[in-house]
Amino acid sequence: MSSSAYAEDAASGKNWTLRLGDACELLPKMPDNCVDLSVYSPPFASLYTYSPSLRDIGNCRSEAEFLEHYGYVIREKLRVTKPGRLSCVHAADITRLKSVYGAMSLHDLPGDIIRAHTDAGWLYFGRVMVQKNPQAQAIRTHSHALLFKTKNADSSKSRPAIGDSLLIFKKPGDAVVPVKTDCSNEEWIEWAAPVWLGIRESDTLNGRLARESADERHICPLQIGFIERCIRLYSNRGEAVLSPFAGIGSEVWAAVKLGRRGVGIELKESYWRLAVKYLQELEASPPDEKPPPPPSLPKPEKLVRGKRDRSWPQAKLQRLYGFSDEELTEMDSLLVGADSEVS
Repeated sequence: MSSSAYAEDAASGKNWTLRLGDACELLPKMPDNCVDLSVYSPPFASLYTYSPSLRDIGNCRSEAEFLEHYGYVIREKLRVTKPGRLSCVHAADITRLKSVYGAMSLHDLPGDIIRAHTDAGWLYFGRVMVQKNPQAQAIRTHSHALLFKTKNADSSKSRPAIGDSLLIFKKPGDAVVPVKTDCSNEEWIEWAAPVWLGIRESDTLNGRLARESADERHICPLQIGFIERCIRLYSNRGEAVLSPFAGIGSEVWAAVKLGRRGVGIELKESYWRLAVKYLQELEASPPDEKPPPPPSLPKPEKLVRGKRDRSWPQAKLQRLYGFSDEELTEMDSLLVGADSEVS
């Protein structure tokens, strides 16, 4: 594995700062108790290769090595966070391959992350599951365990879809400044539920701003709706929101758009440059007075028998999961094909 050249750089605007470099080296340079909230998705152990750098936490030989490396960030994040304030971490179970482990199974990465945080001194404060559609996940991941063919042939080989988790941790102590959330009571009722609906899987920063661009795309940017809920629930306007694994800048971009100050660190230079571009474009655009409204729902269409589950009409699928008309058409064609194989 190549170590690749290490570089540091920085860019900033009116309400944001993006540092290029290793979070394990740059976080120790930040002062104590300077962050009001952190929101991010850590590199999942050995699941994706984001860069050839040995500094990349995702490039590890074992789950134990991943947790040891990630532990440096967890401890420094605790130091820079203000007492009584929160850290929101996105995680999900990891598929273990038969070729590596001898049998197909899942690894509880969220559980590892919870234990790593509590060992470092954080308080485990809450967990939310994010609803995922098994049919869409089957198409996107090609998981045999989610196919109708597998269910109909031997359902003991099928399993539920892998849901995303929001893990919430609190730094011990009392917050000096209370958080006066800018979400309504109606939004809070929905967002305080243990399962989040309505997080559109396609609502990512590169999806919003660069779908037709030839720019490099981050392999799995976090959904903007997920990030916005965390920021609006757990921070005040004008406060500092940190992402130690900024990627293409989704968390920093959302923080600035919602009237906060965004601080990000990213190891990979191509991602960092794209993040800087997005933040500069946002800064040059007219400011929003409030978060943008959700997209309007299409009118329900009559469903054709033999295709999608009739209990899930098109409008409901699009409201809950953010599917486009093209994605639903693809889902129909692929799933009808899967049904025909076992009929």
